[in-house]
Amino acid sequence: FSETSDKNYLFFFVSSLSTSSLLVSAVVVPDGASEKAGLGDELGSEEDLLYEEFRGSGHRFGHPGGGGGEQLAINELISDGSVVYAEALWDHVTMDDQELGFKAGDVIEVVDATNKEWWWGRIMDSEGWFPASFVRLRVNQDEPMEEYLAHLEETQTGEEDRAGLGLLLGPGLPCKEQMRTNVINEIMSTERDYIKHLKDICEGYIKQCRKRTDMFTEEQLRTIFGNIEEIYRFQRKFLKGLEKKFNKEEPHLSEIGCCFLEHQTDFQIYSEYCNNHPNACVQLSKLMKVNKYVFFFEACRLLQKMIDISLDGFLLTPVQKICKYPLQLAELLKYTNPQHRDYKDVEAALNAMKNVARLINERKRRLENIDKIAQWQSCIEDWEGEDILSRSSDLIFSGELTKLSQPQAKSQQRMFFLFDHQMVYCKKDLLRRDMLYYKGRVDMDHMEVIDVEDGKEKDFNISVKNALKLRSEAGDEVHLLCAKKPEHKQRWLQAFADERIQVQHDQETGFTLTEVQKKQAMLNACKSHPAGKPKAVTRPYYDFLLRQKHPSLPTALPQQQVFMLAEPKRKTSTFWHNIGRLTPFKK
Repeated sequence: FSETSDKNYLFFFVSSLSTSSLLVSAVVVPDGASEKAGLGDELGSEEDLLYEEFRGSGHRFGHPGGGGGEQLAINELISDGSVVYAEALWDHVTMDDQELGFKAGDVIEVVDATNKEWWWGRIMDSEGWFPASFVRLRVNQDEPMEEYLAHLEETQTGEEDRAGLGLLLGPGLPCKEQMRTNVINEIMSTERDYIKHLKDICEGYIKQCRKRTDMFTEEQLRTIFGNIEEIYRFQRKFLKGLEKKFNKEEPHLSEIGCCFLEHQTDFQIYSEYCNNHPNACVQLSKLMKVNKYVFFFEACRLLQKMIDISLDGFLLTPVQKICKYPLQLAELLKYTNPQHRDYKDVEAALNAMKNVARLINERKRRLENIDKIAQWQSCIEDWEGEDILSRSSDLIFSGELTKLSQPQAKSQQRMFFLFDHQMVYCKKDLLRRDMLYYKGRVDMDHMEVIDVEDGKEKDFNISVKNALKLRSEAGDEVHLLCAKKPEHKQRWLQAFADERIQVQHDQETGFTLTEVQKKQAMLNACKSHPAGKPKAVTRPYYDFLLRQKHPSLPTALPQQQVFMLAEPKRKTSTFWHNIGRLTPFKK
């Protein structure tokens, strides 16, 4: 790139498309015969053999929207009159009347899959476009009716009936065992396929990028690829464990549930990757505006002989993968008899992987909130002491209370904001009611919350109603807080209990904010308040996607994808609800 202009290089790129090896040699440096693959050494040819074995096994349903043979097979099935079903990985909130909305876990009939990004599907009487990356194809496409399976489990079938069912289902394993075989094979196949995806990213992209120090810094690569190399190392180890438990002769007898249980804490490394993914998309989008980076990434793909998916598609794969595990395990449990030796482990593994997905969701929400918390602090006048993010990352509750503190016991109306580890209280501006002034904070780690009965309060020697008290462990700091109504007081008592639960949960799961995350959030907040403009606390608004009227195929994937990980009814954040519902905060 340093020797030719973009214009000349574009001509060279176009004229060399028919000879990809010539193109590749001009852009990236192929590894010499003696150069080792680094990350690929541990599995080596064994891993390649596993992947080739998978490719030759007739696996029809691969990565959704991946193009190539899988997509062709889907369209052939549809054109032959077969019904093809897919299961939703995430909620799809429709942005247009021609899009098909659904919840995670819904089953969609795929009507048309000719486009690799948007498919046409049907749920009940509704039809429309939906993004292919939001779904996974069902393993057992020819699954019998649920009524039959329930009947098979609940009743004893006579010999004659069994013979009749055998004729109906054809030769081979009993129905449920065959279904379990299908699911086991799908888990193994997709795991091997996933390893190939990760290997392609690490060796096809990262390795080549590191050779081009004139184009990439280590910081850029860390932002784009996150900790995907760490995920690659873990997944190879995980696959080895699965292979040991996989029964090739009789797959339905495989006992793989213990593998998930053994590594359930290791899967938490996906949290860092998922949290970084939006930053990766932003950084990659900036680079892809420059031609030489477009050419470079395409050359990396060709050199590695990767399928025709763009780099951002490959980088989405780990996010999709952690979403698929709960669905796969749920399907495996469905076809595992309670008497099967693997039943209890699969059941425990399903709960474990749901918890992993739930934890990733929670961390994602918390990291989204730190920017909002930093913006909130930047709006408070006369702030003193350390930043709120130095110890806290979640707003638990907020509201107005009457505060009395010793020794004067003077009554003061204050706005209180309860975060994890601390509570901040502010005074309203007399004229501009949308402005708040910092007045102090309470260290909740060393405070005892006491429910005070209505009547005479002995420490302050006054009559109180709807009151609660905060007292330090040493007894040298006491705050008396009074709510307007009994229900308000109860809500505050619950909030204080929730705060302690949150702190304990963070300690158990090891959740912390990095210094980089804190500094970046505060920097973003400062940028949002240019010097010379008066500050006021207002409810921020979100720039939702504009509705694009497209009578035919949607032009791009919606931006709300991928982070409703396996929990379609995840409780939404109450951060802005807690702040925005307060009248003083509205202009």
